[in-house]
Amino acid sequence: MGAIPSTPSASPSQRLISLDVFRGLTILLMIVVNASGAGSFPQLLHSPWNGWTLTDLVFPFFLFITGVSLTFSFASRIKPSQESASSAHSRLLPHIIRRSVIIFAIGMLINAFPYYHLATWRIPGVLQRIALCYLAASLLYLWTGVRTRWAIVAALLVGYWILMRFVPVPGFGIPTVDIPLLDPDRNLAAWLDRKLLWGHLYEHVRDPEGLLSTLPAIASTLFGVAVGEWIRALRSSSAKLLSRLVALGFACFVAGELWSLAFPINKKLWTSSYVLLTSGLAMLTLAACFWLLDVRKSRGSWTFIPIVFGTNCIFAYAFSEFVATASVVFRFPFGGALVSTEELFKSFTSDNIPQPQYSALAFAIFYVAFCWFFTWLLYRRKIFLKI
Repeated sequence: MGAIPSTPSASPSQRLISLDVFRGLTILLMIVVNASGAGSFPQLLHSPWNGWTLTDLVFPFFLFITGVSLTFSFASRIKPSQESASSAHSRLLPHIIRRSVIIFAIGMLINAFPYYHLATWRIPGVLQRIALCYLAASLLYLWTGVRTRWAIVAALLVGYWILMRFVPVPGFGIPTVDIPLLDPDRNLAAWLDRKLLWGHLYEHVRDPEGLLSTLPAIASTLFGVAVGEWIRALRSSSAKLLSRLVALGFACFVAGELWSLAFPINKKLWTSSYVLLTSGLAMLTLAACFWLLDVRKSRGSWTFIPIVFGTNCIFAYAFSEFVATASVVFRFPFGGALVSTEELFKSFTSDNIPQPQYSALAFAIFYVAFCWFFTWLLYRRKIFLKI
């Protein structure tokens, strides 16, 4: 990852401001959620198992945005008048692989910071899943057609449901017959993670970004690819674009809720119903942003905060994770005891704001402001970290 002292590749008139704001708001909420802690408001916590909260929308929204963004990125890199499509796609392949490897590597570095114990180094993670989904979606976008991609989305969602619902879990039995459907430890995804990644999992016996559940996560990214194609084709026809986004977004949301009656919405297992529901909400959110920012041109000063995050999102996320870990791990003497930076600031907020939920939120807002300031320093100097 290198510092490129220039503005993002597209000019301000070409950039989709709504996408930058949507991406920035997603990163902002991600940092709020990660900093809030266990005592925060229920909507700022992940659902314990089945069900969903506002927090459970953050990650799939980012994968959806990744899908939308790659259509614009590749369009700017392909010059149809100068080379054939096949040669352009082959030329992009090293870039795709390099970017995926770097994102995956950053995720690995975040996971083990600052000790890097090989025996317990967590392999799955947020950036790792983004890297794998980006790689798969990019290859499918360049080497398959629209109908094929929709067929793959259907195959991923239905196939994952079949695997989780009907395939016996070794040592436990058949879901709904011998064991409950989506039992936390006795499900096929958790079994596969233990089999292949034992000792390298976030929750010891399972991982929310595990191997098998990455398959439906690819479908989340492909929904974004489809929307990116619509935006590029229909951007000048805003009414048609908005009606399509709202119609499919609402349909996906309803389909997700209905499917959840048989295959519950579950973020940690990234169930097919969860993919449909979150993809539908992502479309509706992007439609609202597009109507407000790119159609009505309501671009007040409020947009500056998410745009700073949105145009340097990988840096903002990685910075927030590294600093958050450092603030817990490294301790210094204060008041006759060794304390961490996080303990010091959380004690300050709890002393001044007695209500635990509001205290947790205040600390999260402070931390977002801290991360935003350092991201803004790069933005101010027109330094955009690209991979």
